[in-house]
Amino acid sequence: MPPPPEQAPDEVSRLARGIMALNASIDPVEAQRAAHISINYPKQLRREYGVTDGPLSHNMKVNSGSRPRGLCWHWAQDMQTRLAQEKFQTLRLHRAIANSESRILIDHSTVIIAAVGDDMTQGMVLDPWRYGGTLFWAPTEQDVKYTWLPRQQVFAMKRARGQWKDSDPSSEPVPSGT
Repeated sequence: MPPPPEQAPDEVSRLARGIMALNASIDPVEAQRAAHISINYPKQLRREYGVTDGPLSHNMKVNSGSRPRGLCWHWAQDMQTRLAQEKFQTLRLHRAIANSESRILIDHSTVIIAAVGDDMTQGMVLDPWRYGGTLFWAPTEQDVKYTWLPRQQVFAMKRARGQWKDSDPSSEPVPSGT
């Protein structure tokens, strides 16, 4: 497996500037805090999840029971839970899913941060799964790899198509404070 992309020494500052650029109403202190957590917390999760290889290989380990966590929805859930603890006043967290329409690709979950009052398309994708604990981030509409849909919209579409699993763990409640 190729190593994850290197993060620039100023990655936290770059992400904070990116978050602030989403909307003039965003508090710079909150943007800095969100950026710091978003860049650094996935590194902690990588250790906790025991990630030693690429995301798809790690998924196989989780699905076979040799690793406890590390599926994309675990990363998204844990990131959202951690960010929600900050009780941001000018930032809102959204959950999103990509590939839900594909018959070939598996669903991919992430968390998106946006200004309060903005929808997820106006936000920033925070995807720690993509590079196994090294954060990928980009404005939602500039993520060329995935087309994101609101999580609840995907769940509603699956229910309507009869594809809903009552025991789907990725449908666990979203942490409060978001």
